[in-house]
Amino acid sequence: MTDALIDALSDSFPDRPLRIGTRSSPMAKHQAHDVRDRIQKRVPGLDIKLVPMTTTADLWPGDLAELGGKGLYTKEIDRALMGGQVDIAVHCMKDVPGDVPLPAGLAFGAYLERDDVHDVLVTRDGMPLAQMPAGSVIGTSSVRRRAQLHMYRPDLRSERIRGNVNSRLEKLDKDHKYAGLILARAGLGRIGALDRHIEVLPVEFHPTDEGVVSMVPAVGAGVIGVQVRQADAPIMQLLDELNHPLTAAHILAERTMLHMLRGHCNSPIAGYANTTADGQMSLYGMVFNRDGSQFVRSHLWGDPGDPATLGSRVASDLLHQGARYLITATRK
Repeated sequence: MTDALIDALSDSFPDRPLRIGTRSSPMAKHQAHDVRDRIQKRVPGLDIKLVPMTTTADLWPGDLAELGGKGLYTKEIDRALMGGQVDIAVHCMKDVPGDVPLPAGLAFGAYLERDDVHDVLVTRDGMPLAQMPAGSVIGTSSVRRRAQLHMYRPDLRSERIRGNVNSRLEKLDKDHKYAGLILARAGLGRIGALDRHIEVLPVEFHPTDEGVVSMVPAVGAGVIGVQVRQADAPIMQLLDELNHPLTAAHILAERTMLHMLRGHCNSPIAGYANTTADGQMSLYGMVFNRDGSQFVRSHLWGDPGDPATLGSRVASDLLHQGARYLITATRK
């Protein structure tokens, strides 16, 4: 018996490879290789080519807000997908903007199973964040991380540090002005750097008087999304088979919340959905001002079969508490 999907893809790519668009950083290419390997396992013998792209955001040394935000990590790759230069695009979901719609004709056909969502402190000597001397400089370019860091340790300084994870680690080792960096644990794993001195920061919110420094994750943290032209039916079918339904449901809850909040690139917003032991879906949302001195938070549970409603409820709760004021203030 023949495999209809393999036959359809062979007909779609008779004389050229399936092209995967990705950013050119080592971590991004690692993620694209993962997608390639999954496709080749499902469709043995299919010729696949990675098309790495260095985006404007990758080249910009300053604050991304000046260029229009981290959505520039995805915009140029999406343009290549729409223009037919690539056949699928691989994105970190935390880099996909929540305040603008996807380009017409494009859709996420698959979300890979979620990786570790924890943020970690990386240091040269293993000193924990709670023991850092006042005035120590922590490197991070994330407004969400800066807000939460200053909420717990307002006596520390944070400085923007750009570049891919490899170059940031090199700066930590060579430039001793940084006492540490806050990075994603999943990203360190993808480049084989989990042997560094790291402190894993809890994802659950803790009151500041408990002495625990936590980092509620970014919306989409740890999730790789695979985007495709909706008209490419064989590829849509392929990605549907690669999709991880539970991760897709969690992403829908988080991104529904993010879309309703209408946050922008300067908005410190955190959001994390998971499934509890009793089978409910849990969604945690937080919105901060720039320095973490003001914030609102919501934690609700809902039907795992209706993640969009849960995302709407959490967003409505945050807006009722004043999230719009905090978001508007960060535009200035």
